[in-house]
Amino acid sequence: MKGNVIVGQSGGPTCVINSSLAGVYKTAKDLGIEKVYGMLHGIKGFMENEYIDLDEKLPHNIDIDLLKRTPASYLGSCRYKLPEICTDRSVYEKIFAKLKELEIGYFFYIGGNDSMDTIKKLSDYAKEINSEIRFVGVPKTIDNDLAITDHTPGFGSAAKYIATTLKELVCDCRIYDCPAVTIVEIMGRNAGWLTAAAGLVRGEDCEGVDLIFLPEKVFDVNFFMKRVKEVVAEKKYCVVALSEGVRIADGRFVCELSADDAAVDAFGHKMMSGSAKYLETLVKNEMGIKARAIEISTLQRCASHFASLTDIEEAFDCGAAAVRAAVIDNETGRVVCMNRISAVPYKITYDLADVHNIANVEKTVPLEWITFDYVTEEAVSYIRPLIQGEISPIINDGLPRQIKL
Repeated sequence: MKGNVIVGQSGGPTCVINSSLAGVYKTAKDLGIEKVYGMLHGIKGFMENEYIDLDEKLPHNIDIDLLKRTPASYLGSCRYKLPEICTDRSVYEKIFAKLKELEIGYFFYIGGNDSMDTIKKLSDYAKEINSEIRFVGVPKTIDNDLAITDHTPGFGSAAKYIATTLKELVCDCRIYDCPAVTIVEIMGRNAGWLTAAAGLVRGEDCEGVDLIFLPEKVFDVNFFMKRVKEVVAEKKYCVVALSEGVRIADGRFVCELSADDAAVDAFGHKMMSGSAKYLETLVKNEMGIKARAIEISTLQRCASHFASLTDIEEAFDCGAAAVRAAVIDNETGRVVCMNRISAVPYKITYDLADVHNIANVEKTVPLEWITFDYVTEEAVSYIRPLIQGEISPIINDGLPRQIKL
């Protein structure tokens, strides 16, 4: 099989998604691929004839180094759901006509659950029409909720940022001799991996956050208030780490308790925000003390200035593994996965899994790793290796230098 490469990025970005792009690009060129194209704004942009020649945009090694250090999606992103093949074949005919025009032999898509749905559908259609184009997914998501793989690129750096921010926040919260509650809302609709990273804060130099609530367990507002009162009575201040997707017993998100029906994205997911703000008001009204809600929001996925070196290297290696799988081993309809073969010392291998077993499947935090108001040492031990190491920014006039399309 011969041909050119095309690569795209999709869904919410991470601060290492461009490292995966660098891995795809550099490995493809090392293997002798003539042309490497980049889709602008994912498959949606490609359908609108938006793509670039990456050879023209990344001519020097310094560009690869900057790409690894630049957050968000260099190629732009999208949230676009391909129709079912049986529903609208014209969409697939259009895509494959463009792929043929560019003489594409290998298609790589860097993304999470919904992005792997794109790989699944395109590889299925290719099989139907006997196309030789190879389709391979490169995992990406700060949510760490992809099935089969031990973890996902992007999660380690987000966890490092969250734990660092919370550790600094605890220092700030304990300076006043008056009762106060700080509730930090962290991304995570159904999977609480990011919020579980709050467990990393506790150590010999920091008492850690006081309470952690994940969406895997039903959120009891009355229990929350009871525990907050107990902590405040004991030491005056209380720091809470809260997943944005916590739900009460009837299935409603806490953020829906004080708002109209939330908007939904292209995949039908409710837009999340406001759980901490609701609880802040509750604490103020019921306890009559100072309370503050903090939403880390998109900062946790774009803080490249303190990214995990482990995460950056693994993201690059996932992109490289995808190219080798398609170009050398002729694989298609597959997703690169990481397999942890040793915890101490930490060591992983790169494998492949059938995209049908990953697309639209969500991996959540094991219930045995969650207590009523915290996470266990097993959860902390799982996350800790992923935040190790730092990479120095390339500084320009006092600020990190980045690469811009």
